[in-house]
Amino acid sequence: MITTEMYLTSAAYALIFGLALTLVSGPLFGVLQQEGYAGGALLGWFYRKKGEMIRRYALLALCSALLAALFALIFSFAGMWVGILAAHIGYLGMCAVFLYAMRSALKVPLRKTPRILRLSVVCFCILVAVYFGLSLGMGAASVAIGHPLAHVFLRSVPLALLPLLLPLFVALSNLLAKAYEVPHTKKFIRAAREKLAAAACIKVGITGSFGKTSVKRFAQGILSEKYRVIATPASYNTPAGIAKHVNEGGLDADIFLAEMGARKAGDIAELCDMVCPSVAVITGICPQHLETFGSLEAIRKEKGVLAARAQRTVLGATAEGLCAEALLEGRDFAAENIVCTQEGTSFDLVLGGERLPVRTKLLGRHVAEDLALAGALAFLLGMTPQEIAAASEKAECVPHRLQHFMGEGGVHILDDSYNSNILGAHDAVEALRLFAGKKYVVTPGLVELGELEEKANEDMGSDLAGLDGVILVGETLVLAVRRGYLAAGGDEAKLRVVPTLQKAQDVLAAELSAGDCVLFLNDLPDKYL
Repeated sequence: MITTEMYLTSAAYALIFGLALTLVSGPLFGVLQQEGYAGGALLGWFYRKKGEMIRRYALLALCSALLAALFALIFSFAGMWVGILAAHIGYLGMCAVFLYAMRSALKVPLRKTPRILRLSVVCFCILVAVYFGLSLGMGAASVAIGHPLAHVFLRSVPLALLPLLLPLFVALSNLLAKAYEVPHTKKFIRAAREKLAAAACIKVGITGSFGKTSVKRFAQGILSEKYRVIATPASYNTPAGIAKHVNEGGLDADIFLAEMGARKAGDIAELCDMVCPSVAVITGICPQHLETFGSLEAIRKEKGVLAARAQRTVLGATAEGLCAEALLEGRDFAAENIVCTQEGTSFDLVLGGERLPVRTKLLGRHVAEDLALAGALAFLLGMTPQEIAAASEKAECVPHRLQHFMGEGGVHILDDSYNSNILGAHDAVEALRLFAGKKYVVTPGLVELGELEEKANEDMGSDLAGLDGVILVGETLVLAVRRGYLAAGGDEAKLRVVPTLQKAQDVLAAELSAGDCVLFLNDLPDKYL
C-alpha cells in the first residue's frame, strides 16, 4: 500500500533530482544545439560506436547506483527513512561531481538562449514526472516484498541508473517543445526575411564545404575599405542564426554578407528564400558533411542551389564547373606563385587582367586562395585590383583557423582547432613543417566524412610522418590515423595516443621548449569530448 508519506517523499525527491538531472543534461543540450535541435542527430551521436559521452553517463549511473547502495546499507541501521535519505544524498553527490568534471566538456559551450531555457523547463517537468512515478512504483514493490532493506534499496538504487536514459528524455523534450518552437522560429525568420527584402543593400551568400567564415571575414575587411559592410557574426550560418543577427541589428549598409551552412538537402534553398542573395560565393567542394549528405554529388548539388539562385557567382578552385553561367566564367582570378614561410604568405593576385603582389602575415597556402576569392567578390562589386591588393595585406586571422601565437616558454602554437576538412588539414601540416625546432601535432582525426572517414584519416596520418611528435587524442578515429602514419614510415616511438586534450598538453609541457612548434589540428571537434 502506498502511504501519504511515500507520496510526499517521492514528490520531494522528484523535484530535487529532476533539477539535478536537468543540470546533468547540460552537455546533451549543448550537442542538441550544435545539431540544429535535431533529436535524431543527438541520439545518433550519443549512441554511436565508441562514443565517449555514453561512457561518461554510464560511469555516472554506475557510480551513483553503487554509492546509493553503499549509503543505503550503512545508514539503514539508523532507520529505513534515514537509509533512503542517505542513499539519495550519495546519488546527489555523484551528480555534483559529474557537473564539475563536465563543466568544460564541449569545445563550443552551451549558449544559454531563451530556447534552451524553455527546453530545460520541459525536460525538468518530464524528469520530475518520471522520477515521481518510478519512486512510487519502487515504493509499492518494496511494500509488497515487506523487508525494510528492500524498501531502502528499491526507493533509491534503481533510480540512480536514470542518467543512461537522459538522451532519450532530452530528445523527447525537444520533440514536445517544437510545438511552440517551430511556429515561433518561423515567425522570427519571416520577420528577418521581410527586413532583408526591404533593405536596399546588396545581399551576398557565401557557402562551400570549407572556408566560409574565413572568406566572409576577408571579404568584409576588403570591402569595408570602400563600402559600408555588415556580415553575419562568427559561424552564424543557419536560418535562425542569420535571423537573430538581422532582427537584433540594423541593415543600414551597402553590402550584407551572409554565410550559409548546409548539413542536408534543402538547407541552402531555405537560406536563399530568406536572404534572397543577388551574388553568390562558392568557396569549394570536398567530402565534408558526407556523413549527412551521403555522396559528393549531393553536396555539389546542394551548394549549386546558391549559384542557381544568384545573378552573379564567384567560384573557388574546387567548385569549378558548378555554375556554367558564372559572371566571372568561374575562375577569372587566381592566386599564383604562392610562397609560404613561418612569417606569413605571399602570392601574386591575378585579377581584372592585372597581376599584383600581396603579402600577408597569415599562414598557410589556403590563405592565398581565400583572399583571392574575397578579392574576386570585391572586384565584382566595384573595387579596383589595386584597392583589393592593398586591403588584402591588412587581413586579420580568423580565430582557430591556423592562428599563430606564442605560448608559454616561447613555444609556437598553431591553433587550427576549427579545421576538419581534408584540404585544410594538409595545408596546416605544411605550415607546421616551415617552423624550426621540434614540430608536434595534436589531433583526434577528421570527422563527418561518412564512408570516406577511415581513408581520409589514414591519408592524414601519412601526412604526419616525419614530424618530431604525433599525439592522437581519444580513440574514435585515431586507429586510422595511426595506421596511415606507420604505413608511411612514421616512427612509432614518436606516436602517442592519449585519452584527453589535457593529457596531450601534459606531454607537450614536458617535451617542448622555446622555438618548438605544436599544431592543434581539429584538436577537439565542436561536440566531441
